Amino acid sequence: MAVLRRLARPLLASMFLAGGYTTLRHPGAVAPAAAPVALPIAERVKRLPNDPKQLVAINGAVQLGAGTLLALGRFPRASALALAATLVPTTLAGHPYWTIEDPEERARQRVHFLKNLSMLGGLLLAAADTHGKPSVAYRARGGARHASDAATERVHAAWDGLSSTADSVTDSVKSHLPIG
Repeated sequence: MAVLRRLARPLLASMFLAGGYTTLRHPGAVAPAAAPVALPIAERVKRLPNDPKQLVAINGAVQLGAGTLLALGRFPRASALALAATLVPTTLAGHPYWTIEDPEERARQRVHFLKNLSMLGGLLLAAADTHGKPSVAYRARGGARHASDAATERVHAAWDGLSSTADSVTDSVKSHLPIG
């Protein structure tokens, strides 16, 4: 599986490396198409600029950086999530096939839209890939289960200790009482 990951990650990252590089070098070429999607996002995320050209450049930089990290296998889960986050607005802005009247162009844009959805699926799988190791959530549940079991054992031991103490106190009291 390690060989598969070493091959698959750069393949998945290749589109983001090429697209991020091109977008970063020429953000003005795609800024007009991105504006209807990018500006509403910028309104919701206050730290982002309100300039479509800057937003497109930021998106391209994230794609180039996260694509490089994914291709190199460095922080693969985080880089896959970052790429997935950039892919959604890129797809909505770049391939809105539902708005196109020409049947041939509509079909072409639908193919690109579906290709991006396929890449999104691959990124989500890469983000969930734990390299065959248990996930943090699994380990946390196991740790909680272990702590619960240990606590239960301690409660039972304490109860057994109290029980035997109570038995010995009872025996001691009985031995000092006149039976009669």
